[in-house]
Amino acid sequence: MNSNYRTGIAWAAAAMQASPHCHANVSQPSSEESTSGADIISTAEFNHTGDLLATGDKGGRVVIFQREPESKNEPYSQGEYNVYSTFQSHEPEFDYLKSLEIEEKINKIKWLPKHNAAHALLSTNDKTIKLWKIAERDKRPEGYNLKDEEGKLKDLSTVTSLQVPVLKPMDLMVEVSPRRIFANGHTYHINSISVNSDCETYMSADDLRINLWHLAITDRSFNIVDIKPANMEDLTEVITASEFHPHHCNLFVYSSSKGSLRLCDMRASALCDKHSKLYEEPEDPSSRSFFSEIISSVSDVKFSHNGRYMLARDYLTVKVWDLNMETRPVETYQVHDYLRSKLCSLYENDCIFDKFECAWNGSDSVIMTGAYNNFFRMFDRSTKRDVTLEASRESSKPRAVLKPRRVCRGGKRRKDDISVDSLDFTKKILHTAWHPAENIIAIAATNNLYIFQDKMNSDMH
Repeated sequence: MNSNYRTGIAWAAAAMQASPHCHANVSQPSSEESTSGADIISTAEFNHTGDLLATGDKGGRVVIFQREPESKNEPYSQGEYNVYSTFQSHEPEFDYLKSLEIEEKINKIKWLPKHNAAHALLSTNDKTIKLWKIAERDKRPEGYNLKDEEGKLKDLSTVTSLQVPVLKPMDLMVEVSPRRIFANGHTYHINSISVNSDCETYMSADDLRINLWHLAITDRSFNIVDIKPANMEDLTEVITASEFHPHHCNLFVYSSSKGSLRLCDMRASALCDKHSKLYEEPEDPSSRSFFSEIISSVSDVKFSHNGRYMLARDYLTVKVWDLNMETRPVETYQVHDYLRSKLCSLYENDCIFDKFECAWNGSDSVIMTGAYNNFFRMFDRSTKRDVTLEASRESSKPRAVLKPRRVCRGGKRRKDDISVDSLDFTKKILHTAWHPAENIIAIAATNNLYIFQDKMNSDMH
């Protein structure tokens, strides 16, 4: 099945080393150069095993990539990710009551834990959440008693004997079917969805409310957070992201535009307006500026796999919070501190409102987030070393080497350094995903999807 995305597997050696070499083993790029707005990737998500990777785009499409099995000729080489299925998840709509167009853009995708041979995922645009079933069919029944080969009913007078239908092999076919549509639950735009560890419920969050849904019930949801003031003129903050705890089905966190994280316990009350814990770093008055509130807004929050920590990304930094310490983050990493002097121009071109995501690796030892100029950053929590890498055509060519990049603010420049004044702010890595068990990462760069793998350290998380 054709896809507008170009994928490349780059075998990246230790990304946390000083010079991470990577030899690229690349699927050939599509010959059709497509940069239309509909092809811009808006979300990427691995499933729980990492064998499938789903991406959504602004055109409402979902593309699923499947990891191919290891080659028999090269038993130590990992399989590439190739297109498994493509389907249209959402269509553009129009809200006639409010005279508003509803974009088809896929905001988030979340995989459900697998319970049978089929896979299932949730996808959402601004207003409607859909549950999709992805199943394979490689056999077809033949030898019906009352139907002919075309499926039409036979003349009963011609049926003189009974036969047992048999299953005959056929070419593998991937069937995608909508199982549930969860609509009319949100007044404002949905920014995040999260599946609960009980595997029965999930939540969806918009700017002012968070709703709890049962996966089997589409016509009603329970409002568990509502921060809408009685008078909208009193509105001071909005919800930016939310996520369930990976192990405790009663706990969830949501972030706000004021830079705070609120941990809520659904056992305390039906409406979790009163949080259990508030994680907020006091602002240094000496560094306060006109842009302070904008850049402190948290654009993404993720629990660590072990459930002990939370990762929060704001405009300039990514912070690690310990659930047991509310006063300040235990770790703070500067993503692109060299932009601090550029905030005025970034405000004028609206880049200051970009929402970057962040991701943990499988063992919670390394974190990753995106930046401008198609750069993405990795931080090793134990050694405190960091690296800037670039997702580009060159880095995904056969035998390519994934070199660390460095941005300089002035003064002496090394050969491969790039000046902060020559960064391309139209190229931005907003969406990233990390394989749940291995050192494989997916990087969405506008309408290109790059998949890099740490070949030498594939067993080291």
